[in-house]
Amino acid sequence: MEQVFFTAEERGQLIPLCRSLLRYGRGVVSSDDFNRLKSLVAEAVKADAYHRDRFALNPVIRSLAACELLCERLSPDRNMIAAMMIYNLYRREFVTRDKIVKEWGDDVAKIVDGLNKVSSLYSRHALVGSENFRNLLLTFAEDIRVIILMILDRLALMRAINHHPDQRQVCDVAYEVSYLYAPLAHRLGLYSVKSELEDMSLKYTNRDVFSQIAHKLNETKASRDAYIADFIRPVKEKLEREGLKFEIKGRTKSISSIWNKMKKQKNDLENIYDLFAIRIILDVPPEREKNECWLAYSIVTDMYRPNPSRLKDWLSIPKSNGYESLHITVYGPENKWVEVQIRSKRMDTIAEKGLAAHWKYKGIKSEGNLDAWMNNVRDILEAAETGPMELMKNMRMDVYDKEVFAFTPKGDLYRFPLGATLLDFAFGIHTNVGSQCTGGRVNGKNQKINYKLQSGDTVEIFTSSQQMPKQDWLNYVVTSKARNKIRVALKEQQSRIAELGKELLQRRFKNRKIEIDESLLSKVIKKLGFKTITDFFARIADESLDINSVVESYLALTKAADEAEKISASEYTLQASAEADSRQSDDILVIGDNIKGINYRLAKCCNPIYGDDVFGFISSEGVIKIHRSDCPNAANIRDKYPYRLIRTQWSGKIGSQFGATLRIVGNDDIGIVTNITSIINKEKNISLRSITVDSNDGLFQGYLIVGVNDTTSLNQLIKKIQTVKGVKNVQRSK
Repeated sequence: MEQVFFTAEERGQLIPLCRSLLRYGRGVVSSDDFNRLKSLVAEAVKADAYHRDRFALNPVIRSLAACELLCERLSPDRNMIAAMMIYNLYRREFVTRDKIVKEWGDDVAKIVDGLNKVSSLYSRHALVGSENFRNLLLTFAEDIRVIILMILDRLALMRAINHHPDQRQVCDVAYEVSYLYAPLAHRLGLYSVKSELEDMSLKYTNRDVFSQIAHKLNETKASRDAYIADFIRPVKEKLEREGLKFEIKGRTKSISSIWNKMKKQKNDLENIYDLFAIRIILDVPPEREKNECWLAYSIVTDMYRPNPSRLKDWLSIPKSNGYESLHITVYGPENKWVEVQIRSKRMDTIAEKGLAAHWKYKGIKSEGNLDAWMNNVRDILEAAETGPMELMKNMRMDVYDKEVFAFTPKGDLYRFPLGATLLDFAFGIHTNVGSQCTGGRVNGKNQKINYKLQSGDTVEIFTSSQQMPKQDWLNYVVTSKARNKIRVALKEQQSRIAELGKELLQRRFKNRKIEIDESLLSKVIKKLGFKTITDFFARIADESLDINSVVESYLALTKAADEAEKISASEYTLQASAEADSRQSDDILVIGDNIKGINYRLAKCCNPIYGDDVFGFISSEGVIKIHRSDCPNAANIRDKYPYRLIRTQWSGKIGSQFGATLRIVGNDDIGIVTNITSIINKEKNISLRSITVDSNDGLFQGYLIVGVNDTTSLNQLIKKIQTVKGVKNVQRSK
């Protein structure tokens, strides 16, 4: 393998990674497979087919690290390892799909296709907040192995960028991991991977908090270890007297988990009572697992007083990701609460490696729980018309919320997030059942659609063919499937009503022999105060808007437009205006052949400022409106009214301030808005006119209107705001 492509440090990583992969993959990946992969990589390096990523990381090292994590954290898989090592070369067109199929098989080619689709969605920036987010999830939903490999690839990346100098890029990846990959790892039961991803995400986005907690944990490690030993000793003796075979150990909870508890409980680290957990792992045949887990439970609770409200029984009904365990919190020595987890070796393997570790990859099909979740992901995406942030909210909600379980009268089990209602249950059974739900019977008692499910409920749904989803139903559901199905149904209802209204208006126009100009009709709709055409037509259909008044408004606008068309830019006589609110300084703009005393306004649709490339448009009101050349309406204006355009440019003399709107997206940290406004206040000749901020799931989106002299000042301000810690994106809004 060519050494020039590898730095000295990378060469030091390469050999241990290869040896580790050989050791882990023995018996699963043949020697011939390893040799062919090695030859392919060496050939690609020699041909300069690899390119370092935006962090300047070596793609061979990164792929090997991800493969090692696959073997270590889940289980070795020949096809996934091959796909992970090949897909970079497929992206660079060094190998073709036909060649992959021929040498490695259809299944490897399928995984490579999935990885390539995901990679193609990434640009120089992280994907959080991008419209490509939905496409990414759709790609994930095609093959669960793509999810697994991308999660592990992100873990390898997070480990590699710890000391990368570009803090902004590091934070972008950390936010993406926090919002997408950590929740996905949690959902697949990859708890150790999820914890490490969350810890590193916290470290990169809030290093001070991470370091403080890590430092305090190190300071108290000796006393904590001594406490765990004192707690375990008598429990171990009693378990041995009962003849149980087991392993018992204590572990400190992850730093991110501790930080979340500190925020939730509004406490310092010293006052968080469950910093660590004791785990009892029983070596027992499957048929005796539950009996011995409950025996161990009785032994522990005989010795230490339990907190009944903290009992979590995932033995009787496992979590939907396959997690099985018995969790209890007991009052230990020194008056401290201690969490004890009791499970078998088999359960512990699933807890550590996730249900995916036991999934038969070859058959492409997952076990029931994973199939159900993948179907749910598809349901979320199928009807989703909201932005990426709403999709992320839905994904996180379905992933992280605690579960409740309920039964049909036939005994079929359904799982839902905590807070789910009878209406969620109805949509969980089938879309049609949800859409026609009128209520139900829960444990023999009639309940309304907004009844909140309790674990163990038996639910029977009542339906009526006359029932249809209503707007207030969105307040009664928490599952993304139900919410999206309701939205789709409401939109379809609105569309049907709007079509009727459109037909009524067209018929009236036809009766009066009036040709409809869509652009003029749009102006009428806007003038009447409607935000969407659908709302406008729906109001006509329900007769809350008089159709005759619409026709008269249209005719009046048509007459005004006809008169305005008689005027061209070459014939236009410009009148000086005495009105201060519609005049700008004479020397800011040069219009036409430097005509003076012109009545003009800056267009509100694009808010041009000094320095923008602009043009003038003679409106029907007799005012020249100045638009930016990249205005959203520019193409339509040039196409329909070329004779009303007039050459316009800035004179070179800066006048009064111009209003510019900035859209800012960032991490919803305390003080971030203060830091942004502080930067603006320090700038000379820049003023803050207004600010609106909306936060959602740890992110905020804000709009700032600032007064600036020119584009140069605005661009400098944007660069300074981008340096604020936690700010992800700043751009000028049209």
